[in-house]
Amino acid sequence: MNIRKASMGDIESLILMRWEFTLEYQPNVSDHFELFATECRVFLEQALSGDRWHIWIAETEGVIASHIYIQLIDKVPRPGRITYPFAYMTNVYTDTAYRSRGIGTQLLEAVQKWAAESKFEFIIVWPSENSREFYMRNGYKICNDPMELQLNPGMTRR
Repeated sequence: MNIRKASMGDIESLILMRWEFTLEYQPNVSDHFELFATECRVFLEQALSGDRWHIWIAETEGVIASHIYIQLIDKVPRPGRITYPFAYMTNVYTDTAYRSRGIGTQLLEAVQKWAAESKFEFIIVWPSENSREFYMRNGYKICNDPMELQLNPGMTRR
């Protein structure tokens, strides 16, 4: 297995994995694949060419088996200490054919090591009910839920 950051050559596989990830948990999504793929391709091109998003993948026999997306969130500087960003982790997914082999855990460990070496203050993730146990096995703790204000409640969420 090869754990590495994603590259531009991974975009089409990442698009397909995002589509499959969504349909696995929301089978009634009615988006047209090409419309979604166009939007996702633009996002991934910008993410991979910038410095705020870091997409990590676990590759097995040339196939992306698992991925984790990290967005860096800057904090406002505070007197008396050096301010480092924190990491927002999202879109954590292992393809169904590769589950229960420890691939997701190995990828998560690599991301955690990278984040610690980069001196990020913490990693935050909003897990689904299905994934809470996975994160807890890997050292994550439940924290107080954030508050949110729905600005456009009529908008369709993907």
